[in-house]
Amino acid sequence: MVCSSCAADKAAPNKNSLTWQRALCIALTINVIMFAAELVAGILGGSRALQADALDFLGDAANYAISLGVTGLALAWRARAALVKGATIFGFGLYVLLSALWALTRGTVPHAEVMGAIGFVALLANAGVALMLYRFRDGDANMRSVWICSRNNAIGNVAVLFAALGVFGTGSGLPDIIVAAIMAGLALWGGAQILRHAIDELRSSETTSEHLSFTWAGE
Repeated sequence: MVCSSCAADKAAPNKNSLTWQRALCIALTINVIMFAAELVAGILGGSRALQADALDFLGDAANYAISLGVTGLALAWRARAALVKGATIFGFGLYVLLSALWALTRGTVPHAEVMGAIGFVALLANAGVALMLYRFRDGDANMRSVWICSRNNAIGNVAVLFAALGVFGTGSGLPDIIVAAIMAGLALWGGAQILRHAIDELRSSETTSEHLSFTWAGE
């Protein structure tokens, strides 16, 4: 649900609290660790889906860091930060899609065992982060963007596990490529959601500023 500037400002003192900052710090730490672990596993295991998911962890770590930086700032600044994050997520989706198309021409088969093991650990990590951030899902565009990142990651990890089963059962790398394409779709959809929500908040913030300026000028 898109918040008006008034509603978002009222919610800020509660949600831009030590609890919110602590949750972001924990999420940031988990994502940095999982990025390193999944990137190495993806390269060694030859899995495009794992490598894409590792980049997703890195992107989310950057998102959480940005969110910490704008905590407590005015709605307009939080919305601008969300715009940057939305564009980053959208760009990531395009990268994954192109990467999947490139992998399709290679014909390599990843290690299903590595995909399954790392994918399961990543699922536990993302599910924990998503549950921790669930209470903030109806906040401003910045908070909503963090929730969308965590939710998409958990869904992507389930897809990686199915891909691992598919690679193991068929001996083909096609399931790995399909998962990469699914992750691209999630990133494009999530990025578009964040951009739309942030733009609405920016417009609302500008309207409020213009109204205040007019009121002050009238006085």
